[in-house]
Amino acid sequence: MPLAPFHLAIPVSNLARARRFYGLLLGCEEGRSSNSWVDFDFFGHQLVCHLDENLASRARIANLVDGKQVPVPHFGVVLEMKVWQHLAQRLQERKVSFLIEPYVRFEGLPGEQATLFILDPSGNALEFKAFQNIQEQLFKKP
Repeated sequence: MPLAPFHLAIPVSNLARARRFYGLLLGCEEGRSSNSWVDFDFFGHQLVCHLDENLASRARIANLVDGKQVPVPHFGVVLEMKVWQHLAQRLQERKVSFLIEPYVRFEGLPGEQATLFILDPSGNALEFKAFQNIQEQLFKKP
């Protein structure tokens, strides 16, 4: 089945900080907006940040994956390896704090992937990952 862009709406506590994070840091082009929401071209997908000025920090849970504590919930995107490498380098150069530093997960196994985790300014966890061959590896079972 051909991949289709997803639409995801998330709460943010401050639209200006969301614009700096998604627009300036991640390089996502801004689309439509109002005084209570803004949408972004999130690597070909539609991400909408809805303002929730009462957004409280939430308790975070994590599951152990390949020896790392992966935050739940989280969202993200699967990128081409060169795009992922460029993004990881950009985040490191800007001294972004990682929940999980860039590394290769499941090395030498089916599903081997480069991954990293960060938080946006509102505490939403994001994962960026890449495979050497997305079509063959994305859903490969051991």
